[in-house]
Amino acid sequence: MSFSGQSPVQIAWVTPRLGATEEALSALLGVKTWIRLPNVHFGPESCTYRGRPADFVVDIALSYAGETQLELIAPVSGESIYTEFLRDCGPGLHHICVETDDIEAAVTEAAAGGEVVQRGTMPGGMDFAY
Repeated sequence: MSFSGQSPVQIAWVTPRLGATEEALSALLGVKTWIRLPNVHFGPESCTYRGRPADFVVDIALSYAGETQLELIAPVSGESIYTEFLRDCGPGLHHICVETDDIEAAVTEAAAGGEVVQRGTMPGGMDFAY
């Protein structure tokens, strides 16, 4: 899958500690304000993880660097791509998001190259896939 010519709309990190990561990125990127979304629940009706219904909770912090959204994700409970990432890689850069006009086509194309590890719908209706 090629995202050539597309600008990222979001850069996301997974961390066990939102506060420390907010401070580090604020110092590095000049970010002044973070908005916290505590206890965001992804349940089996809205998300899958490794092909099975998911059930997990994360804390999220959002900010902007220019027009690019910065997202920090801190797992709270349940198994997810985020707990897997922390366990296997430690805290760090997790994903760069680009938008698509056709999520189904993008997921089909990505799945041809490997497993779709997690897929779901955010509260508010935005679809996502990794």
